[in-house]
Amino acid sequence: MTETNDVRTERPVAAVFGNGQSLGVGSLPHRDAQAAASFAFGEFGVATVPALPRRSPAESMIVQALLGMPGVSTGPYGSIAVDPARAADDAAIETDLGGDAFVGLDAFCDLARRLGHDGSPVKWQFVGPVTLGVALRRAGLDEEQAFEVALRTVREHLTAMSSALGDALPASPQMVVLDEPALDELMSEEFPVPPDEAVDKISGAMAVLPAATVRGVHCSGAVDLATMLSSGPSVISIAAEPRVAEWAGYLARYLDEGGLVAWGVLPSGGPVPMSAGRAWRRLSDLWCDLVQRGCDPVRLRRQAMITPTTGLGSHSVSVARRLARITADVAKQVADQANATRFALGA
Repeated sequence: MTETNDVRTERPVAAVFGNGQSLGVGSLPHRDAQAAASFAFGEFGVATVPALPRRSPAESMIVQALLGMPGVSTGPYGSIAVDPARAADDAAIETDLGGDAFVGLDAFCDLARRLGHDGSPVKWQFVGPVTLGVALRRAGLDEEQAFEVALRTVREHLTAMSSALGDALPASPQMVVLDEPALDELMSEEFPVPPDEAVDKISGAMAVLPAATVRGVHCSGAVDLATMLSSGPSVISIAAEPRVAEWAGYLARYLDEGGLVAWGVLPSGGPVPMSAGRAWRRLSDLWCDLVQRGCDPVRLRRQAMITPTTGLGSHSVSVARRLARITADVAKQVADQANATRFALGA
């Protein structure tokens, strides 16, 4: 396919990121950045840039985006305050990749160079403009300013981070996922922007990335999947829950166009599982339901990735490792089935 900056038509090659590979979602519980980078390379099928909010609140999702914005001050526990007059300065947003907010990224790039990882795929994540806009609105900006500032800020950071990873790993395919937990409230009457404006903001953020980048959107909540897909992602990152089957028609078309799905198989709450059995059965049951409603069973497997439902930063390191390995166990079963279908079809 010809490369294009049109995020609504570009689709990734499933062989690079699909076939059941495991990914991280973002945050890890480590306070040592080098240990976190080792975890990111060692525990996931696709090395995933870690965010380390326990190491520093500067690496929490919202604060990481707002540091460098004029008129923003942050508290010791991640609280934010914004001066509306200063936040309106179009030229003053800065991304300090050498600062405290990007230590996880720096450690990841350093280890990637030492491991000779160039040429192998990587995945990273950053807060999306809708979720950041909601945070700025709550901090005191009016609706129009909050979402315009959010879009400019996310675009600036995405550009800087993509460039840094490109310098460290020039031959590595990049997957970039916008973290948009606020999308699970998008259809409520109280949401500060209408769905079509939210879609435009997400598309506008993704459009700043290089054409070869695989662009995606993550929401682990009860997202309106039709709206998420209308923003034009090449990959969607969602929880593998029974309600997803309601969107089977949209998913079928998306898969037919080559889209990838990162299935979150481990719920963030409740007891920590000891094995992959329950997660695998839950995913299998969902896929059976989707197939009955019209999704292609081969595409479901070959265009699938497997993740925890959310970041692992709220757990201990040992529990995070267990969850990552359970994720990998589910991913292996998906990969085995994807490879079996390829063999059966002679592909």
